Amino acid sequence: MSSNDIAVSAMTAHDLDDVLALWSQTNGVGLNESDTPDQLRAYLDRNPGLSRVARDGTRLVAAVLCGHDGRRGYLNHLAVLPEYRGRGMGRQIVETCLGALTGLGILKCNIFLYADNEPGEQFWSRCGWTARSDLKVLQRKTTVQGPAQNDSNNKE
Repeated sequence: MSSNDIAVSAMTAHDLDDVLALWSQTNGVGLNESDTPDQLRAYLDRNPGLSRVARDGTRLVAAVLCGHDGRRGYLNHLAVLPEYRGRGMGRQIVETCLGALTGLGILKCNIFLYADNEPGEQFWSRCGWTARSDLKVLQRKTTVQGPAQNDSNNKE
């Protein structure tokens, strides 16, 4: 199981069953309603050739989603099977994604981590990523809400 046997390639729709299985068994990867095969196929279509998978023969051992909005890049759901960690595979597929984003003129890339994902934060820090203390992430579903349906935490 040497790293020479590992093939890194663009993620395709054919990879999605294996990718979803990997993500579902990986701590720190949070799947939700945006992570269905149909949603992921649409994401791959909007960001062709950017997301990556790594295979040892036919076995999927790592995967990451990569895309951009024309201004910033985004990486989501980086996962490496536990027995393949510590070999630089996560770093390799991330660097491949960053190179592809650079080639498209995207100057910066963002990631999102769960606040309690200490192993993930350590990995990303070792790879040169820095936390932004001046930002918070806010999120809301895109369905239109009337005034009576707004979240009670919304003071406006």
